[in-house]
Amino acid sequence: MSILQGVNARRWKVFCSNRRGYFSLLLFLVFFAISLSAEVIANDRPLLLMYKGQLYFPVVSEYPETTFGGEFETTPDYHDPALQHRLQGNGWMIWPPVKYSYSTVSRCAEVPFPAPPSGSHWLGTDDSGRDVLARLLYGFRLSVVFGLLLASFSSIAGICFGAVLGYHGGWLDMAGQRFMEIWGGMPVTYLLIILASFVEPTFWMLLGIMLLFSWMGLVDVVRAEFLKGRKHDYVRSARALGVSNSRIMFRHILPNALVATISFLPFILNGSITTLTSLDFLGFGMPPDSPALGELLSQGKTNIQAPWIGLSAFAVLGGLLMLLVFIGEAARDAFDPNS
Repeated sequence: MSILQGVNARRWKVFCSNRRGYFSLLLFLVFFAISLSAEVIANDRPLLLMYKGQLYFPVVSEYPETTFGGEFETTPDYHDPALQHRLQGNGWMIWPPVKYSYSTVSRCAEVPFPAPPSGSHWLGTDDSGRDVLARLLYGFRLSVVFGLLLASFSSIAGICFGAVLGYHGGWLDMAGQRFMEIWGGMPVTYLLIILASFVEPTFWMLLGIMLLFSWMGLVDVVRAEFLKGRKHDYVRSARALGVSNSRIMFRHILPNALVATISFLPFILNGSITTLTSLDFLGFGMPPDSPALGELLSQGKTNIQAPWIGLSAFAVLGGLLMLLVFIGEAARDAFDPNS
């Protein structure tokens, strides 16, 4: 255990010595933490509301309009001037820094959509009147969460498949390689386009379909490690002592294979985010109302007269991918046995 802790300490020291990768990791964690609290930063509901001496929390609870003196049991529009006048006359409200959610349509714009940046919309609006900053914030979270889930699930599937092929070898390895060649030749993008023509894709549907093909990225790396590891003396000794194959695979050989796997994870995450963005850009990704970075890029291409849309989306997406690449380079150096 002390040896393992010493190795991990050395790897962390090497990672931190790469200042570009270290600060990229810090920035990524900060931006991701901010995006996780998007409902508190950008929302069309007040964070806290006082009405006739009673406190309400509209950001976490839904109240009917009758609660605030309205006539209907519908969800109130807190941007309605009449409702705001009634609330301010009987209490006060605390709004988030951005008074719009990713799907909120601005009804008080003085210029046609897409509106340029202003005091109400710091990065302007898109062609539907939705706040660009709010959509970027929610879109960043959506892309990172989708990429993390896809990278995690595909890594687990790829590691297990590569471990079985590399450890057993023989006809099983040969059959698995031929299966991967056939399965990897399937046109994933075309399949998603065909599917989108029949049903509207959802978050979990896209994740499941992309997972069917994205797991092959780590198979070759893990398979090579297991092909090499199964010939070591400690593996042969374990077999002679009657240790089960599953215990040898996941207790003795897998830790060595994880070194190369962890080095590839940031790049797998990068590819997952890029794939989702490409599908959203082509119009075959998330539903139209979803806050997607690719959809904003598509709007930027369509509305050249509104450069704030395309430039903002490009800056967020480009910065995110750049941070992940720098983190991946630092992780690769940290897990390099020659470093």
